[in-house]
Amino acid sequence: MDVAVSPARGLGERVLLFGHMIRFSHTAFALPFALSGVLFAVHREGAWPPARVWFWVIVAMVGARSAAMAFNRLADARLDSANPRTRDREIPRGALSPATVWAFTAIAAAVFVGAAAMLNRLAFALSPAALGIVFFYSFTKRFTWASHLFLGLSLAVAPVGGWVAVTGRLEGAPFLLALGVLCWSAAFDVFYALQDVDFDREQGLRSIPARFGVRGAIAAARLLHVGAVAALAALGPVLGLSPWYFAGLLVIAGILAYEHHLVKPGDLSRVNKAFFDMNAVIGVVFLAAAAAGVML
Repeated sequence: MDVAVSPARGLGERVLLFGHMIRFSHTAFALPFALSGVLFAVHREGAWPPARVWFWVIVAMVGARSAAMAFNRLADARLDSANPRTRDREIPRGALSPATVWAFTAIAAAVFVGAAAMLNRLAFALSPAALGIVFFYSFTKRFTWASHLFLGLSLAVAPVGGWVAVTGRLEGAPFLLALGVLCWSAAFDVFYALQDVDFDREQGLRSIPARFGVRGAIAAARLLHVGAVAALAALGPVLGLSPWYFAGLLVIAGILAYEHHLVKPGDLSRVNKAFFDMNAVIGVVFLAAAAAGVML
């Protein structure tokens, strides 16, 4: 039986609903890589940026991610209402209306573009392309099982943006960092999609688990994780980072190995632990490794 859910009442409740809808706490996945892009650019430039650069990078990151997540909820509203795992999300259960979420998406996108404009001319010029990338991801599972790579590309924008915020130019080094982020985030999205294999097949949605099965998906995630560590390791000599950076990568490699211990073909009960907890830790560890590699 359907139960009517009254709309959110009061500013505080709406803030909590929006925060939950966009999984604001998961900003820990991408923000450390944006800040790492800033640190690596500082290392290359040899000069510390003013505090306003750090501030606007954080504002831009939060704005872009909020807009992307809200847009994804709008694009997937019909699918979310049909999926038992997601039917209690804010739009399907009526806690937030699509019109309200559209307004939130527009405001978050405007915040991102405005923050980019406060950084430098190139950051502002590239901001529409960045939004286009993160919005486009929401449609990819309708036509390609490689949709996870598009999610990776969406998060890979962050470190390039951090670099551009400091230098005002595009160079090769941040794209190596972006490749590592792409592989890492695509792998954890493959893990996340393991929860919806049957639903995706029923709905005609594309994903690596739906296309290659659970065993094939876990093998693909393993290859992507290896690629992520390799790309991040290659960044060390390119930027002349200290051995502390590589020590941090060893810790990350150990965490990724533990993720694959948690997620096995015959036991998917700990997918959420691998997805949420371990990947949040990886972001923090990488930021610490980047800082140590630059400053120690």
